[in-house]
Amino acid sequence: MTRAPVSLATDAIGWVWHERADAPTTQGPGAGPGHAGRDRALRCGAVAAGLGVVALVGGFLTFVGTVARQERIPEGRTDGIVALTGGAQRIGDAIDLLAAGYGRRLLITGVNERTSREEIARLNPTQRDLIACCVDLDYRARNTIGNAIETRRWMRTHHFSTVAVVTSNYHMPRTLIELDHALQESERIVPHPVVTEGFDADAWWRNPPAARLLASEYLKFLVSWVRTRFEADPERSRAAILMGRRKPVKMVAEPLIRGIE
Repeated sequence: MTRAPVSLATDAIGWVWHERADAPTTQGPGAGPGHAGRDRALRCGAVAAGLGVVALVGGFLTFVGTVARQERIPEGRTDGIVALTGGAQRIGDAIDLLAAGYGRRLLITGVNERTSREEIARLNPTQRDLIACCVDLDYRARNTIGNAIETRRWMRTHHFSTVAVVTSNYHMPRTLIELDHALQESERIVPHPVVTEGFDADAWWRNPPAARLLASEYLKFLVSWVRTRFEADPERSRAAILMGRRKPVKMVAEPLIRGIE
């Protein structure tokens, strides 16, 4: 073991050792204030990253816990019903709610340009008359943000203050975020989640496609939550346009043209 250089001195008793104040101490390579600071920064970064992962995983588990396991009939009636496209079961459930008198009109938003009213009537033959009189089709919405914009336009056109929203259970949290952002506090939303056949939210970890779907929807939910904290109006959202599902996307909902509503 290496001892630091010393000087010898005597006193009344005999020889004593005195450490030299200016003698350098032996330290490992890279030692020094800068190295210690970097170590602290790395440790803090690791702790922050760990906490971030814990928060992300905890948030995901909470998100999964909020996904509806069973379909529920809306409590009471609403002025209108809105169905977001993305699954045939959504449309069928929305038409059933309309037929049962849970709303006066139905908006199907985000309809593909190749899907006609006749095609919807063909898939629901017992409700042809209802579809002809009381169902509106929206071809403008490009994504969930566009769905919310079109719902707002439709509600205000018909002077509706309450609306039942029909979409898949895993999609409902993000839909409610977008609708809450687009609508006023006086306009009330009643969720009607559709439980897709074969999708088991309680056993998602045993089903890779279900796990991927929930993870993807959770990340989109987080993005929507953050985005809506900083936006004043979704119709002027540049971020929303960039997140559109079509390539290229120039708008999330086409502007209204007077006289063609």
